[in-house]
Parts: sequence; C-alpha cells; structure tokens
Amino acid sequence: MAKLIIREIGDSDVDAVAALWGRCALTRPWNDPHADIAFARSTDNSAILGGWLDGLLVASAMVGHDGHRGTVYYVSVDPDHQGHGFGRKLMDAAEAWLRDRSVWKLNLMVRASNREVVDFYNSLGYEIEERVNMSKWLDSSKRPVSKD
Repeated sequence: MAKLIIREIGDSDVDAVAALWGRCALTRPWNDPHADIAFARSTDNSAILGGWLDGLLVASAMVGHDGHRGTVYYVSVDPDHQGHGFGRKLMDAAEAWLRDRSVWKLNLMVRASNREVVDFYNSLGYEIEERVNMSKWLDSSKRPVSKD
C-alpha cells in the first residue's frame, strides 16, 4: 500500500477537505465547513492537516492551540479508506504539530454517544478526564435548534 503523505492544506485543497468532512458526517448545519477551514487557516495557532494517498485526499484534521492547550477537531478518514491506520497517523501528525509549538497537552471533545471514536482515542493513549464542558453562544444566530 502507498504511504500516506500528511501536510498542511493549501487553498486548492479547501473544497476537498469540506467534502471529506461531509462524507464522514462531521459537519452540522450550524457549522459552515468552509468558514471553519478559513478561520483555522487565518492564524499561526491553527492549521488543517491533510493526508494524501496517491494524490487523493483521504484524511484530515483541524489542529490548534490557545497558547496553553492544544485541541484537534474534524478528525476524518474517508469511509472507503478506514481501517488502515490513517487516523492514527493523522493524530501522530497533529500531536507533532503541537509539540513543535511547545504545547504540552492535547484536549479532545467527543460526543459521549460516539463510543467508536472514544474507543479509538483510548487506543491512542487518551484518557477520559472528569470535566464539565460548558459553552455560551456569543452569536445567538449561530445557535443550533437541537443541542448536539
């Protein structure tokens, strides 16, 4: 099997990343993937990493930090290419991206109902920490009708 090549995405990759997130059911009606990608790429504190297999985008992740803790969002592997370790390789790359910026801890938010993803992160050494995750909508027009 060909090697997965991971690098930060460029302008010409944005539509492919948004489409990948859609195929992986990561998008929500209140999150415009193009806007999320543009926002992540607008600062040095975040990036979108893409994974290419024979020139085809098959994996991606948004990685960033606030100067204190790192976070990864939108971790995706095309459904036709899952089960080959690409998610693990992508997370290794995201962790390296954060380490290169002297970030020492990575926090993840996973929906509690998504056991398969929780199990995936457990297999990579991530642990469940007892926390209360709170939020406040600063722009009420973006608030979803359903709480997801």
